[in-house]
Amino acid sequence: MSLGWRDAALLFARVLIALLFLGGAVQKVLNPADAMSLLAGFALPVALIWPAMLFNAAAGVALILGQWTTPVALLLAAYCGVTSVFHWLPDDPWQMTIFVKNWAIAGGCLALAVAGPGRFSVGRAVG
Repeated sequence: MSLGWRDAALLFARVLIALLFLGGAVQKVLNPADAMSLLAGFALPVALIWPAMLFNAAAGVALILGQWTTPVALLLAAYCGVTSVFHWLPDDPWQMTIFVKNWAIAGGCLALAVAGPGRFSVGRAVG
């Protein structure tokens, strides 16, 4: 039995997760004030938004291409865990939903890290 559907599912998973991070990069470029406000609220340098934006964009592209899937997915899982701290506001149900979603995305990234890119990747994919 062919397991081609698994490779297709991995591609779809990579693209869906990548779109989230690419969207985050675009959002940081078009409206940096919101993310800068979060950083400032934690007494962090607001300039951290730019390396975060670059990381979001580069990681998203790498996932879509299926390049460095395991290390990129592990870094994204850690990124989701770290950034979830910004949303830990127990009195705000909306922020708590985002907090939980960050951990769910981290779980998806960990699953990608274990599974690797699958058969559908560009060039020489490094797991």
